[in-house]
Amino acid sequence: MYTAGCGLPNSHIVLYSRLRAACLLLLLLWAPRLFAQTPATTTDGPLLTPAQFLGYKLGTQFTPHAEVLRYVEHIVQHTPGQMKLERYGKTYENRPLELVYVATADNMKQLDNIRHNNLRLAGLEKGAVQRQQPAVVWLSYNVHGNEAVSSEAVMEVLYDLANPQNQQMQQWLQNLVVIIDPCVNPDGRDRYAMWYNRVRNQKANASPYSWEHREPWPGGRYNHYYFDLNRDWAWQTQQESRQRIVVYNQWLPQVHADFHEMGPNNPYYFSPAAKPFHADLTEWQRKFQNIIGDYNRQVFDKNNWLYFTRETYDLFAPFYGDTWPSFNGAIGMTYEQGGGGPAGISYTKTDGDTLTLAQRIAHHHATSLATIQAASDRHTDLIREFQTFYTNAATKPKGEYKSFVLAGSGDPGQVRALTQYLDRQQISYGYANKRSKLKGFDYTTGKTDNVQVEANDVVISMYQPKSTLVKVLFEPKSTLEDSLTYDLTSWSLPYAFGLKAYALKNQVAASATRPAPATVKGSAAAPNDKPYAYLARWNSLSDVQFLGRLLQQGVKARVAEEPFETEGQKYQRGTLVITRTGNEGLGDKLDQLVRAQADSVGVTVQAVQSGFSTTGGDLGSRSVRPLRQPNVALLAGPGVDATAFGEVWHFFEQQLGYPVTVLGTDYFSTVPLAKFDVLILPDGNYTEIMPERTLENVKDWVRAGGKLIALEGASRFLAGKKDFLLKAKPADTTATKKAGPYTALRRYADSEREQIGERVQGSVYRVQLDNTHPLAFGYGSTYYALLRDTPNYRFLPKGGWNVGVLKKDSYAAGFAGRKAQRVLTDSFVIGTQDLGRGQVVYLADNPLFRAFWQGGKLLFGNAIFMVGQ
Repeated sequence: MYTAGCGLPNSHIVLYSRLRAACLLLLLLWAPRLFAQTPATTTDGPLLTPAQFLGYKLGTQFTPHAEVLRYVEHIVQHTPGQMKLERYGKTYENRPLELVYVATADNMKQLDNIRHNNLRLAGLEKGAVQRQQPAVVWLSYNVHGNEAVSSEAVMEVLYDLANPQNQQMQQWLQNLVVIIDPCVNPDGRDRYAMWYNRVRNQKANASPYSWEHREPWPGGRYNHYYFDLNRDWAWQTQQESRQRIVVYNQWLPQVHADFHEMGPNNPYYFSPAAKPFHADLTEWQRKFQNIIGDYNRQVFDKNNWLYFTRETYDLFAPFYGDTWPSFNGAIGMTYEQGGGGPAGISYTKTDGDTLTLAQRIAHHHATSLATIQAASDRHTDLIREFQTFYTNAATKPKGEYKSFVLAGSGDPGQVRALTQYLDRQQISYGYANKRSKLKGFDYTTGKTDNVQVEANDVVISMYQPKSTLVKVLFEPKSTLEDSLTYDLTSWSLPYAFGLKAYALKNQVAASATRPAPATVKGSAAAPNDKPYAYLARWNSLSDVQFLGRLLQQGVKARVAEEPFETEGQKYQRGTLVITRTGNEGLGDKLDQLVRAQADSVGVTVQAVQSGFSTTGGDLGSRSVRPLRQPNVALLAGPGVDATAFGEVWHFFEQQLGYPVTVLGTDYFSTVPLAKFDVLILPDGNYTEIMPERTLENVKDWVRAGGKLIALEGASRFLAGKKDFLLKAKPADTTATKKAGPYTALRRYADSEREQIGERVQGSVYRVQLDNTHPLAFGYGSTYYALLRDTPNYRFLPKGGWNVGVLKKDSYAAGFAGRKAQRVLTDSFVIGTQDLGRGQVVYLADNPLFRAFWQGGKLLFGNAIFMVGQ
């Protein structure tokens, strides 16, 4: 029998009613879990633990960045008056960057006063100083995306800080303002977390051979452009770093801790750090390394957790999240948990034990709390020593040099780039009042001699609050107490920017007023003027940007390959020439485009009324050749070093603003290369990328007119192969013969130190340039290269051009072992060869390293635009 209107028998209606009742009951039982997974946008309901909010226990899966931030928001909303959430920026992939401020209710009301007083303690703001105030602790998590445990641990840390029942934490907060960055690198974290959650087994497989432990290229460690953000603190080339440092400099915390992971077979590392310590770390900063280590050691000993100290992670180079804060007056620390990208949720180590994500979370959670406790217990000492650090910096600066001078006669684009960098660092500078002759170190010659300081040269005095940072960034040679260091050993800004500069033992009188720019004849031509041509000198990245923008706007440009003089001005090789002839199709728009693009990048253009040159070739000469708009391809994928690719990719997209087509190594052999004019091979291992047949295709493309640019490992791959002129130098057997038969008798404990003798560790060398070649246009007779490897190549034979070479006494700064120094004598570094109608450009050194080596960017621009068109 059926009831009217529903089409179901009565028995089915009863069953339906019972099922509906059961579903309602289940809904009621599961409501808290379901609501916990919805956006927490109100303060309704209780403060939830991470497990209650997320719906799973921490350590059982990786939490996407958006979910981490939802929990952060939940915590902040449930802790009114004691927590504040600030969005300080966004990533290249538009993920939000956020900070959480934590303090007692009383201190939160005074938060801005505490910040300003902290800056007054540092001498960076004027006003009365209050010495009784909380210390500021800044904790940074997940700077490396696939070191993903720290953003899991930070949720536990925030819950502890917010939990009113945690009386111990509330007591510690009486003495502190805690600033927490839950995830410094959201793009990298999500790249890792999304990959892992996609490939993991339903039950985590601990076998190291499982798919879930084999992260694919490029891995999650890096940001969008595959930069290592932990090596960008000092340089701030990346969007995430620049935005973070703006806020950091508004606070200048007394303590900064950075949370990392290392290989999964390692235990846990905390301070004290390894040698070498930079000479400018204070006695108190060294002492507190031990103090904080004691707090961590007690927790780890109590739990029988393995750890190590005083190994591997030093405090020398200023790029890191422990060193850069240290040179800004903080106690900077690195925490390293064994795990990282390979570890996943569960991982079987070589000793047979299983490492779990839950264990890793517990360790980072413990060190976070130990850091907070140590800072709270010693907050009075931290405030006192912080003020002493800055007082001594301003009144008794360290080191023999008291002023650093940048010659104003150098390239204005590079000088402007450096002063903008100083502004971001809160470093004060002025301009020399008068011409004077003083004794000082000349970075160009590498010698101490009489130097000429000109009026309006940029002067950076050591008598300022940031003098410790100034000394570290400008000192010609850093004192290295131990050659076994973690990273570069030289980074001095005059070398990095390629500027003529001096380090002086005297103070130099300077004015804070920026001098008015010198007027250049013809540069202020009225908008209605229609000059014969525009000329632009070729000296820096700004000029490369200018050319790239003009070409994209359809403007035809030429380059002068010989020096010339016109209308009372001298111009060197590389000068850009934009004539009306060839640009007739643009009409009056030509003048608007040239002036607008020059203004946008800060380039001075010279308007000339004639094509006649008083010396050198006229503007219609064969020595003034046309430039084409190149179609550029860049190789990426397995086999290519991810950071090396990222440096080139970032250069085109974020610095140059010029289009580049990225080609994957997995399909490169099928690409019709005739579609492109330039192919860039970043550092990497090309053995599998370019088997013999693929390499032959590449050579055929070059012969037909293509340009191949090979950097570092790509040059090494080509060396010695058929048709390529680059060859490795023969092995040096002289030292072995002299050493005799006992050379093989070595101590095992000395093996690492012996290997150092064969390496250069970020050392600066003066490369001798042939600046008549287009690859070196815009340079003088030398270029400062930051060598991290030994380019062991012969000079190119006939048919090639040795544009940049190392000769005797080319060393400038940094550490280089004895064997490496021998190899680096009489070596090829940069050059070109013709191959058919095309060219091969060899860059054995990377001029775009980490995007901070400003002096190399013009060189790379030459390789793209100037060579062989």
